[in-house]
Amino acid sequence: MEDNKEEKKESKAPGKDFKRNYGVQRAPESKDMVFGIRPVEELFKSEKEIEKMFFDKGQGNLQDLIREAKIRQIPHSFVPIEKLNSITRKNHQGVICFVSPVRYQKLDNLLMSVFEQGKTPLILVLDRITDVRNFGAIARTAEVAGVDAIVIPTRGSAQISADAVKTSSGALNYIPICREENLKDSLNFLRDSGLQLLGCTEKGGDYLYKVDFTGPVAIIVGSEEDGISDEYLKMCDVRVSIPMTGHVASLNVSVAAGVVIYEAVRQRL
Repeated sequence: MEDNKEEKKESKAPGKDFKRNYGVQRAPESKDMVFGIRPVEELFKSEKEIEKMFFDKGQGNLQDLIREAKIRQIPHSFVPIEKLNSITRKNHQGVICFVSPVRYQKLDNLLMSVFEQGKTPLILVLDRITDVRNFGAIARTAEVAGVDAIVIPTRGSAQISADAVKTSSGALNYIPICREENLKDSLNFLRDSGLQLLGCTEKGGDYLYKVDFTGPVAIIVGSEEDGISDEYLKMCDVRVSIPMTGHVASLNVSVAAGVVIYEAVRQRL
């Protein structure tokens, strides 16, 4: 009986390890997954957005696909064959793609459009928000509140999958998402375009109710573990915090984002 228990534990381990290390659950029947060399080549020819790719690090006939992934700036990782097998038992030929259910927009084009419409930009920048449920909840609030766009990094962000869309109650189908290769360059671009960089942090700063949100603003929200990266926090023009008088040290990141977003809405009304 003890041997059988050990075998069961070992059989489950690869899937758990893969989810922990690469942020993807085993999904052999997933509709947003494409695998195999030829199907992936055809996927490149389509207009569909690719969320991320996984390559067998031990296979040498994938150079053309790898080159194309780099040109398109698609997040990709090189993993052991066992990891690919833990996602699907079908013949993946060393490559698996996850297709995004949304189309990403270019930040410069989007911001120009906002200004041309005569609107005062309200942009939300997410730094390392990796939990799909938090990401979906933030997107839902942002869309309802009229945020003009959400900016995320190419790497270190929650995968925008069908689950994320569902968690957002469909909001991700409406609010523009800008996936940027270099978040630092994007923040500099926003500042140069006249937006105030406003960081939400527990590391000092004024209470958000004392800060002016009525001008062009980019609200930056960081990860639930350690907040905004120090590099980006130093770039902020203003740091704001949320008053907390209870025993718990912090708010859930999606709740905190909602509080700050709606303070901007309140002031703009």
